[in-house]
Amino acid sequence: MRRIVALMAFFLGASLNVPAKDPPMSGTIVSQQAVECGTKKDGKKSTSLLCHQYTVRTTTTEYQIRQPKPSEQTIFTPNTPIQFTIDKDKMKFKANGGNYKYLIVGVSAINAEK
Repeated sequence: MRRIVALMAFFLGASLNVPAKDPPMSGTIVSQQAVECGTKKDGKKSTSLLCHQYTVRTTTTEYQIRQPKPSEQTIFTPNTPIQFTIDKDKMKFKANGGNYKYLIVGVSAINAEK
């Protein structure tokens, strides 16, 4: 009986020691551009759809992120500070009092200047 209680206590303690999610990182939106991100068919015509694409800079990395749907119209100005986390190919961030989820379409390292 003692072994069962000891094993239960061990597994309970181990499950409580699960690491928390990564803390949010800080970055700044440094540029914005409109890029083609699909087409819309209207009868026999096709119209290009534009999405907002941003460059987010941290101390070591630049991320290119794009809105997932052309219908979302939130526009961020350059020099907007954000707090973000990365989940697979998406960047979840907070800016201007709102929560947003954008697709990561490019990543590049920033060279340290000497």
